Amino acid sequence: MAELAVNLSGLRLANPVLTCSGTCGYAFEYADFVDLSRLGAFVTKSITREERPGNEPPRIVEVRAGMLNAIGLANVGLARFLAEKVPLLEKMPCPVIVNVAGHSIDDYVETCGAMNALPCVRAVELNVSCPNVKDGLTFGTHPAKLKELVSAVRKALPGKPLIVKLSPNVEDICAVARAAIEGGAEILSMINTFTAMSIDIWKKRPRLANVTGGLSGPCIKPLALHLVWRVYRQVAGVAGVPIIGMGGIQFWQDAVEFILAGASAVAVGTALFIDPQTPVRICEGLAAYMERMGVSRVSDLVGQLAVPA
Repeated sequence: MAELAVNLSGLRLANPVLTCSGTCGYAFEYADFVDLSRLGAFVTKSITREERPGNEPPRIVEVRAGMLNAIGLANVGLARFLAEKVPLLEKMPCPVIVNVAGHSIDDYVETCGAMNALPCVRAVELNVSCPNVKDGLTFGTHPAKLKELVSAVRKALPGKPLIVKLSPNVEDICAVARAAIEGGAEILSMINTFTAMSIDIWKKRPRLANVTGGLSGPCIKPLALHLVWRVYRQVAGVAGVPIIGMGGIQFWQDAVEFILAGASAVAVGTALFIDPQTPVRICEGLAAYMERMGVSRVSDLVGQLAVPA
């Protein structure tokens, strides 16, 4: 029988299929549509130190083979998260990973420090695609700044695995991945959305109020797959740091591709809006594939892509 359990730097999951941050709120919004115990892990939407209303609408638009979002990190903030959401997360039948965002190192440190004290939180994922209020630069696009941020968070979060979510909107993603690992990241998740836009030709205006947004969905899968493969070959595989692959995953075949490219686990996002049962279907298809290929453990597939010399 196929063994789907994975161990990501001490984060033990019953299967390698997670949800992407931001696609299912704080979990209970998703509970009516799927058996949460069937998930490898649930990743919350981003939490920031202060409550945020997000961007003006429209902030989601559909495009060919994908969608654009410019939510603007809308969330209840740390205080309300602790008071209102944590009691619900404590009842979750699967591991919970909290995604944390901020606009300063102090923001991240305070929020992650609060997560460190919560038994129901199994790991923390850093959303580093946020501008630093001090200089306007995005943490995730500057290796030195990212290393400084991750190092500070690592000290505030000694008791839980630290995941850093990489942005594809960078000059050298391998340099960014290396900086995250040097700062103390134990797991990488990749990739976040691609900056993009869509135009209403009749109104001659952007379709998003924010003008640009993050592109996700099947259209980005080949790009995401390539970046996972590059980071695995050049950085993460050598360092022994697992990757959670994401970006356009909809079917079990997509998950297999990411795993062969070097991902130890995968996360599903946009596809959940089409079929909330997608993670369950991926697990079923992955298990059937493994049995057909004579593979007993999913970990034996990681990075097994045969590339011509």
